[in-house]
This record gives sequence, C-alpha cells and structure tokens, in this order.
Amino acid sequence: MGNISSNAAQVVIAIIPLAGIVMSALVVFFYILWSHRRKTLLIKAGHYTRPDFDILVFSLLAGLLLTSVGLALTIFLAIVAEGASYGLLGGLIPLSMGAGLLVFYGIRSHSIRAHTDNGAS
Repeated sequence: MGNISSNAAQVVIAIIPLAGIVMSALVVFFYILWSHRRKTLLIKAGHYTRPDFDILVFSLLAGLLLTSVGLALTIFLAIVAEGASYGLLGGLIPLSMGAGLLVFYGIRSHSIRAHTDNGAS
C-alpha cells in the first residue's frame, strides 16, 4: 500500500514546479519591461546617465569565483567518481571558464598598463 499513489497527487506534484516556473518567468518579464520603459522615459527627459561597468573588476571577481568553485568541484567529483568520467565536467567547465577570465584579466590589465606607461592617456 506504500507504493500506491493517486492520480490527483501526481497531477499536483507535476503542477507545482510548472507554476513556479511560470511565476518566475512573469516576474522576470515584467522587470525587464518596466526597466526598459523607465530607461526610455529617462532618455526622453534627458536625465539618463549610463551606468559605469568595469570589465576588469568583473572578470577578476568572476574568474576567482569560478576557478575556486570549479577546483573544489573537480577535486570532489574526482574523489567521488573515482577517476575521469562525464560527471567530472561539472567541475572542469567552471574551472576552465574561471581560468579563462583570469587570463583575460591578466592580458587586459597588462595591455592597459603598457599603454599608460608609453605616455598615452
């Protein structure tokens, strides 16, 4: 009797995640819509200032976070999976993305430093 489940329970179990996904999609949609309308009104009024975005700081932070999470996952999954398997990609993918961002940060900051050392502003 423990394995018997009613059809109503299966329907409720299937509907709950779908309702959550639909509600989340609606929240994201209306956020994007209202943000767009706000920006267009600010542009029409002449009060819009473009937000500053420092790509170097972002790439450093994201690179460090992805590298550390990827390294931890790679070590953990290598121990649990006992060797190389497809599950190990769960750690290798963020590790390689983080390493790529750190390489981008190093190259970009070096080129900016070299550009400012040559006297150009």
